[in-house]
Amino acid sequence: MEKNIRGKIVSVRGHVVEVYFGDGKPMVHDVLVLEEKPEVKMEVYLSSGSDTFYCLGLTDVNDLYRGALVRNTQEPVMFPVGKEMLGRAVDIFGNPFDTLGEINTQEFRPVRKKPQTESLDGEKMSILATGIKVVDLFSPLVKGGKMGLFGGAGVGKTLLLTEILHNIVHGGDKSAVSVFAGVGERTREGLELYQALEGSGVLDRSSLVFGTMGENPAIRYLSAFSAVSLAEYYRDKLGKDVLFFIDNVFRFAQAGSELSTLMNLLPSEDGYQATLEGEMADFHERLVPTKNASLSVIEAIYVPADDLLDHAVQAIYPYLESIIVLSRDVYQQGLVPAVDILSSTSTVLSPEYVGEKHYEIALNAKNILKQGQSLERIVSLVGESELSKEDQIAYKRARRLRNYMTQRFFVAENQRGEPGVSVPLENTIEDVNAIIVGKYDEIPEEKLLYLGSLSEIKK
Repeated sequence: MEKNIRGKIVSVRGHVVEVYFGDGKPMVHDVLVLEEKPEVKMEVYLSSGSDTFYCLGLTDVNDLYRGALVRNTQEPVMFPVGKEMLGRAVDIFGNPFDTLGEINTQEFRPVRKKPQTESLDGEKMSILATGIKVVDLFSPLVKGGKMGLFGGAGVGKTLLLTEILHNIVHGGDKSAVSVFAGVGERTREGLELYQALEGSGVLDRSSLVFGTMGENPAIRYLSAFSAVSLAEYYRDKLGKDVLFFIDNVFRFAQAGSELSTLMNLLPSEDGYQATLEGEMADFHERLVPTKNASLSVIEAIYVPADDLLDHAVQAIYPYLESIIVLSRDVYQQGLVPAVDILSSTSTVLSPEYVGEKHYEIALNAKNILKQGQSLERIVSLVGESELSKEDQIAYKRARRLRNYMTQRFFVAENQRGEPGVSVPLENTIEDVNAIIVGKYDEIPEEKLLYLGSLSEIKK
């Protein structure tokens, strides 16, 4: 038996290892260990021939060489789960990144598994308020649903994601827990998030799993699945409502692309791996609610070269109920959050979910913003005074709406030196309606920048 579970390394390409098994072939996702050094591990990824298999190096590959013997453990990658994981920051194997010592948990779950089949189909979904005006009004998050934050480099995706995490965990259901997956992002951003959660007193209800930018592509790729396994445990075993945050889904796709290149697999569109859609399905289809507990997902998605038509970006769209697009043009105007309202959409924005009043006011606001955008070019060429009286009113109201949608964030208090603010959805709806009908036409538009609600003007 021992002989049948041994294989031999054929080649090592980066962090992809090709292994030969004469008989006793391994299963996909089995963990192999180096015979002479068992702490060196790899995961079987796919077959490269009738007797050879591509494996992902999970540890340093410097100890691997052609002809080295490996042994099949006949077990998948396991991740520690339990209440002990709350308040901790760990890697994809559950090893702590923080300074709180070892994590003593007795239960483990496989990182890879089939998607959950049971869901909340047929039950009425409820809106999960974030306290962020532009999000709650135009692209609301539904409890048990998925929201994507799309944007290029440096437009505020991580800032907005962190603020949503802070507001929901801090102000929402105290029994709910959150899981954050840091996939391919900077270590500095992970530290800032950890400190923000610790400072706001919600770290004890949060778990953080990191596969940072400096890690090899196999670690970055699997870090997303490790975080999902932990979220599933909280949802299924503890019966907790779970908030799942991931930054960044594009880096997850990019890690898969790097591995695919090392395996010499034929690429698909834009040079991405042919298995991209399947990998996105493996990840997203596990993030679903059950009848006993919800699992709500907020994802940050990097958009390369600000191109929303990039194939990896497009592969994420089908799984999302709400889509928020962050714009570089808006960011350069000094408007934060830099949301492109007209490009942001949500299937939840319908009378069935948000009510007639919310739906109509959001629709009217979008119409005014669209009209204002179409007048921008005319104003830039001939000036605002050349517009008709009706167009001048629409243009000014559009600018007031855009300014009103700016907001001070709690997680940026140290940088801006100003206290953050959370605005109830009811206040946002009433304020936007007041701007639309002209109640604030006499107020200078700059007075609406970085307000909470419009009642602050009266004060």
